[in-house]
Amino acid sequence: MSVKPIVAGTDGSEQSLRAVEWAAREARLRGLPLRIVSAAELLPRMVERHSIAEYDTVADALQHNRARALAAAVARAASIEPDVPVDTGELRGPAAQAVTDSGSGAAMLVVGSHGGGAFSAMLLGSVSRYAATHASCPVAVVREESGAAHRQVGIGIADPDDCAAALEFAFEAAALRNATLVAVHAWRDWGSTNMTQSSEADAAQRLEAALAQWQAKYPSVEVHKDVMPGHPARALAGLSARADLVVLGRHARHGGVPGVARVTHAVLNHAHGPIVTVPSA
Repeated sequence: MSVKPIVAGTDGSEQSLRAVEWAAREARLRGLPLRIVSAAELLPRMVERHSIAEYDTVADALQHNRARALAAAVARAASIEPDVPVDTGELRGPAAQAVTDSGSGAAMLVVGSHGGGAFSAMLLGSVSRYAATHASCPVAVVREESGAAHRQVGIGIADPDDCAAALEFAFEAAALRNATLVAVHAWRDWGSTNMTQSSEADAAQRLEAALAQWQAKYPSVEVHKDVMPGHPARALAGLSARADLVVLGRHARHGGVPGVARVTHAVLNHAHGPIVTVPSA
């Protein structure tokens, strides 16, 4: 493909198919093609005995399941956005690494929050968790896909001086949706002291400065700023219930402030809607 596609990972589960739906809508919104990928890997308990008996090897059964998952995902995407060009890719190797690597050169990688096979792991799937914190492109983790438009995009800003990539993504997403942008800077005690009134004012001023250049580039986007005390993850998870998506910045290889990484994991685990993590430039 000559342009960067939206890439969606699927394992055939309903959760991953909802992520494919979201990816198809996003591809249509951005005028991009959609690429759907799947890895031939399932947890041992997910490989049914009668399925294995139909094939010569477990590998054959897994490859069949991968092909079936891709076919179901293509059909789902076509039913949602029939005019979006779609192609598929069969991935090899451990699912988390393979799906994450499939986002290289993509406009965005989209995964479900968990699935029925390789996407399953406790609250947030192992594939979703790894991709959201390691991929070189923005990653959307889709928990539910209702199709309802809230006309609101949220962004969590931990450091107003280091959030350019996330802000650019959030402003573009808001402009594409004709949505309001809600910029949240929440804090809690990270082991020192609570914010004073003067430091709160300083945070608000730095947030205003960070937003200014993007407001100039996207003048049609209405911006609301919210500087508040409280747990950042709780504030952002709550915002996700009333937003089309919530954007979080991250370092490209999972570096940076440990507290920020913990907030990202907490938001991903407790979000009510799509969360997009955007690597720093």
